[in-house]
Amino acid sequence: MSRAQLIEMAEHNLKYAQTGTIEQAEAILKVPADHYYDEGRWRLEMERVFKRMPLMLAASAEIPNPGDYKAMDAVDTPVLISRGGDGQVRAFINMCRHRGSQIMKAGTGNAKRFTCPYHAWSYDQSGALIGVYSEQDFGEVDRSCNSLVELPAAERAGLIWVMINPNASLDIDTFLSGYDAVLDHFDFANWHFFESRTLMGPNWKVAYDGYLDLYHLPILHKDTFGSQFPNQALYYAWGPHQRVSSPDPSLGEYENLSKASDAHLMAGVWTIFPHVSIAGFDGGGRGVMISQLFPGETPLQSYTVQNYLMEKPPADEETAQAAHEQFKFLEYVVQEEDYATGLRQQKALLTGAMPHVQFGRNEGGGQRFHAWVDRLLETDDQALPALFQNGHANNGARQ
Repeated sequence: MSRAQLIEMAEHNLKYAQTGTIEQAEAILKVPADHYYDEGRWRLEMERVFKRMPLMLAASAEIPNPGDYKAMDAVDTPVLISRGGDGQVRAFINMCRHRGSQIMKAGTGNAKRFTCPYHAWSYDQSGALIGVYSEQDFGEVDRSCNSLVELPAAERAGLIWVMINPNASLDIDTFLSGYDAVLDHFDFANWHFFESRTLMGPNWKVAYDGYLDLYHLPILHKDTFGSQFPNQALYYAWGPHQRVSSPDPSLGEYENLSKASDAHLMAGVWTIFPHVSIAGFDGGGRGVMISQLFPGETPLQSYTVQNYLMEKPPADEETAQAAHEQFKFLEYVVQEEDYATGLRQQKALLTGAMPHVQFGRNEGGGQRFHAWVDRLLETDDQALPALFQNGHANNGARQ
């Protein structure tokens, strides 16, 4: 069924490529400018968006083997992701049950047990407490009540989602709205994790707007890669998650689109609400940059972890160097063009001289994104599953 969706989207894309037109939203949307910097609203976004939604915190290729782990901070929460001996991925708050020390330093590795650096309490890959240092002196500890605090986690389509609230009520599959079945055509579970780096940026929504926007490509990126792309966009939605692609006349080269490769059918940018963008590139072989956008410590800050995955490991040094150069180029484009522009935009908005920003009829992806943020801020925990179930009913909806 998911491949049928890809073919249907390709047919839709080709129709617009041949006519030189795009679908448009009903009207221009005005978003209050203070939505990008008001601290009260930002705090509500942290609580009702980032702390209630599953966050895509790792690619399966980062921790492919039993015993592999990844430790990181996500929205001020120390998280430890572990692949157990049974192959299952689990996630925990990275916090010892003795006195709350973080157990593992940020990064990836492989370990049979996780040992706290403060007093050497140790835990197995499933989070169970298995060792208490000098327990005969400390006193008897009920191990069954002192496992690591587990977080809801799921591995789908070669990606790992974690909810940083251990008491979260939203089911991850309900949240995904069937989007993972389409993403599975990338086959990320069998890809190679090449490298990653972190960039600093503006307000998280200022940054995320750019991932849904093709309108700016020939302008902002005219000296790098923008001249290769049209400024038109076609949007497809699964709940709050969206694919954005430009009309692609090369699809007309197929006698039957069912014969098109998955790589061709998957072209474009795939965004995972509320903070991930997946974009494909060809430097050093087929690759993708998976950008994980996280809010910073204030409304005016964010940081983005850029992860470069390759369909196949570099076969030789020349291929590896080409991949390094591609990734370095992408870092420059985002940091020096997208985020530098976003920081200047943010500074101008802070003057209060403009009451709202505008999203045109050709910017339906941005319109949908802001509508979902607004909707989530207005929705209580009890009504949250129904909100996504309604979105699930419109898988692959065009706008």
